[in-house]
Amino acid sequence: MTSATPHASGRPTPPPSAGPVSASRALRAIARQHPWSITAAFSLVAAENILLVIYPLFAGFAIDAILQGQWWQACSYAGIVLLFWLLGALRRAVDTRVYTGIYAGVAVPVITQQRRLQAQPSTIVARVVLAREFVDFFEQHIPVLATSLISIIGAALMLALIEFWLGMACLGVLLIFALLLPGFSRTNQRLHQRLNDRLEQEVARITVASPRQLGRHYQALRLLRIAISDREALAYLAIGISAALLFLLAIMMLLQNPERSAGHVYAVMTYLWNFVSSLDEGPGLADQLAKLRDIGQRVDTTPADEAGH
Repeated sequence: MTSATPHASGRPTPPPSAGPVSASRALRAIARQHPWSITAAFSLVAAENILLVIYPLFAGFAIDAILQGQWWQACSYAGIVLLFWLLGALRRAVDTRVYTGIYAGVAVPVITQQRRLQAQPSTIVARVVLAREFVDFFEQHIPVLATSLISIIGAALMLALIEFWLGMACLGVLLIFALLLPGFSRTNQRLHQRLNDRLEQEVARITVASPRQLGRHYQALRLLRIAISDREALAYLAIGISAALLFLLAIMMLLQNPERSAGHVYAVMTYLWNFVSSLDEGPGLADQLAKLRDIGQRVDTTPADEAGH
């Protein structure tokens, strides 16, 4: 049995499978197989993010302490900075050890399952590479997701405490983008499906296709990647416009009360910057989740003894 036959439309048909495997199931399977190592890695991510949320407040206190000549209180901020970087260094060292081990365990069940389905070698190679995306999601994207969520929510709440209406405006912007996110993700998933259909057949095309066919293949890959990139760029622009409006609102509010201390102004502007800079991680994360949902229809990362669960 071959791994793919063309539809009438020219689109390759994926090899037969025991049924679609959701991205969430694949991610849960990896988490069940490596609970303690993933927990240790995520604990360091959480600790980093707690410091990230509170550090602008300490920086504001340090600025006021400097202006008042309170050297001990001002210098304590350097300890917060050092602790943040120590945690970051430890997390990076732990991450490499944890996630290289996880990938070594993920590749084997993917290859075994694809052999059982009699997939062609080119498809097996492509799907092993795709399976790496699940491990990358734990190593790279979940920390970014955690950082973004904690920074967005934490910054909005802190702004609500120190500048209430600015905090409410941030929450309003967050709600608008949250409502738009599902549609953005669904369209990206369709684009990734078309892209991965072609990538799975790339080795076969390289082997037998004519130069003209290869040209059409790589032009199609180029256009699909451009379409995905353009959607992310458009979302980035929308977030940038929202960020500019929020900063304009913040400046107008601060100008209405010139008695605010320098530390207060710094804290407001820093929390707002944390909010908008974390918000622009959203399109990339939504695109990654869309990619994983398509990959979840192609590869099963669960060991054979768990596949029926």
